[in-house]
Amino acid sequence: MKPTLLGYGKTTRAIAKSLGGGCIFFDDHCTASYTDAEGNTIYPSVSFDPNKSETEILTPSIPPHHPLLKKARNPMSEYDYILGRKFLSTQKPFTIWISGTNGKTTTTQMLTHLLKERGAVSGGNIGTPLAALDPTAPIWVLESSSFTLHHTQYASPDIYLLLPITPDHLDWHGSPEAYEADKLKPLLTMREGELALVPKGLRLPDTHAWVVEYDSHAFLESFFDLDSSKLRYKAAFLEDALLALAITRVLFDEAAYEALNHFSLDHHRQEEQIDAFGRLWVNDSKATNIDATIQAIHAYCDRPVHLILGGDGKGADLTPLMDLVATEAVTLYVIGSNQHTLIALAKERGIPTYACHTLAQAIPMISENLKKDEVALLSPAASSLDQFSSYAERGELFMQMVADLSMT
Repeated sequence: MKPTLLGYGKTTRAIAKSLGGGCIFFDDHCTASYTDAEGNTIYPSVSFDPNKSETEILTPSIPPHHPLLKKARNPMSEYDYILGRKFLSTQKPFTIWISGTNGKTTTTQMLTHLLKERGAVSGGNIGTPLAALDPTAPIWVLESSSFTLHHTQYASPDIYLLLPITPDHLDWHGSPEAYEADKLKPLLTMREGELALVPKGLRLPDTHAWVVEYDSHAFLESFFDLDSSKLRYKAAFLEDALLALAITRVLFDEAAYEALNHFSLDHHRQEEQIDAFGRLWVNDSKATNIDATIQAIHAYCDRPVHLILGGDGKGADLTPLMDLVATEAVTLYVIGSNQHTLIALAKERGIPTYACHTLAQAIPMISENLKKDEVALLSPAASSLDQFSSYAERGELFMQMVADLSMT
């Protein structure tokens, strides 16, 4: 019997395709049942009957309190279904799970780049569902979201790499403690000798894994015999690079600095653009939480910063970010649905602030104020979904508007 699929998303659609279609979905956005091109039938969520289902596969974003999840009898994540229940007809690949608040996409891409010649492929939250990955690839490098980890009960990584975490998605997880527990959940199922590389100072659960706690670039260099001076990266990207190299050191006793230096960073993460007047603009639209924005400020705080901030704040405590801004030469240009909160916090701290509402207003205003030895930085510390379809659309609009300034 085919599993019931909860949520008509990318992950569940890939599972249905791998099963030849003809699957049953239940989705919040469906108001009347219909059949898609793959022969799958999609029903409204309210019509789900657990008595007619043996196994339910979840779209990762379904929150813990969702009625579908509460009614499901045997819910599982795609990780459980693909990796934990012998879905694969071939031998299970060696899996490296990578998670964290920021940098997990970049680190996943870096590590896959380093392991490409050994047949590695990447998937998970990075864009390719597990059901669409090459089952014969010997190594799967999986970017793993806190949503997926929360729902995963059986599957376990061969290596787990956790980047630094700060509270995020609190409207989904409910508390910082629950968010941290979900990020550490893979340790519960790992076996003796399997590496878990995690930031120091977290509340670690009992585990059989070989846990290495790191707290600095210097520790990573010393423990894994690495040399950061051979890398072209700085700030957060340097840590991402060192962590990727730490994994290759453990697996194959190698550190391919030159190969990693030829890796191309993803768009929308500290992506630099010089306008026609020689001024620096930085697209950090992928900074959807405060920690990412704090990293960006640290990367450019050697000069005055004109910072575009705001969007859907996801219930995060903005105090640490605003306290940092107050100590640096930063002028704020606030946009998005949380702009009133940002303006109030900035006023309390005496931070120079412009209420811009939208990017279309912020960029011309910055252009009037920006000097050649300063930097304009889009690093919103918020989701884009209040005004855009994605952080990518937000970043692309930013880059296009900067280009348009250059033509005037």
